[in-house]
Amino acid sequence: MHNVSAALDKLWADGKAFLGTDYAIMGGAMSWVSERHLVSAISNAGGFGVIACGAMPPDLLDQEIVATKALTDKPFGVNLIVMHPELMELVEVCKKHDVSHVVLAGGVPKGSVIDAVKTFAKLICFAPSARIGQKMVKMGVDALVIEGMEAGGHIGPVSTSVLAQEILPVIDDAPVFVAGGIGRGEAIVSYLEMGAAGVQLGTRFVCAEESIAHEKFKQLFIKSSSRDATTSVQVDPDFPVIPVRAIANKASDDFVRFQQEVITEFRSGAVEKKEAQLKIEHFWAGALRRAVMDGDVENGSVMAGQSVGLVEKIQPMQEIMNELVAQAEAFIVARS
Repeated sequence: MHNVSAALDKLWADGKAFLGTDYAIMGGAMSWVSERHLVSAISNAGGFGVIACGAMPPDLLDQEIVATKALTDKPFGVNLIVMHPELMELVEVCKKHDVSHVVLAGGVPKGSVIDAVKTFAKLICFAPSARIGQKMVKMGVDALVIEGMEAGGHIGPVSTSVLAQEILPVIDDAPVFVAGGIGRGEAIVSYLEMGAAGVQLGTRFVCAEESIAHEKFKQLFIKSSSRDATTSVQVDPDFPVIPVRAIANKASDDFVRFQQEVITEFRSGAVEKKEAQLKIEHFWAGALRRAVMDGDVENGSVMAGQSVGLVEKIQPMQEIMNELVAQAEAFIVARS
């Protein structure tokens, strides 16, 4: 483990205490990628791994938690999607296994869900604005993640640097973790100095040796520059789709065509609007699996944040973590 100076320790003391880790660095929950191997590797390296439940049914999440516990005795969390049809059952699975932290993503959770999680775990939610963040803290949410549009996967419309300026100065009654576009230790220190309790990184961890992402997926990450990670196009204003950031490829074009087909079906009355929107969502789930698991990086979706340009090689997780902490330390020392 990298020795941390008193200065860095003080900066992220709240985040470390909240997560129960050596470093206040969370792993972003990336579907198909954030499973037992990467999650346990992040936690074992001193960070805080988070299982991406995504569309998993309760029995699969059950197995994933058990398998992760077999690989680490350090704290880790589980990320659940608010819109999951079996959300309460997934919460019960987390409770059964005494999961210490639950992350709820994809919207503002109902009060009943917040109460259910808080009977056994600390609850972390994503805040897209200061107002919603304050509302969530009032509702009982224990910590917030603010994620800017530089991130990979599903993204909001505002950049990390703007969200940090909007939210960090006004929320002081709950730890706030900053995410989106973070790939080096200097950026981590900057956000901590602005008042963040810690940070969350996803893209930087995809090329960890322990990550099960396909070799071709990792190689495309290493080859790509920041400008290659582009956002998906929305075809019809009546059909809002949450933009997704991924490395531009054939699947990006296919998605535009697929939206047009589904919207045509909807206009002809063949499908309801909700069903059509679900079809569009499912496109991404399938395309992501093809890229991550099968290595089809042309027809699959290679979701990546703009910090992909900072990923240069495949490394053991501990080495990545040590690098981030060393960069943070050097940045603090250089200015003292």
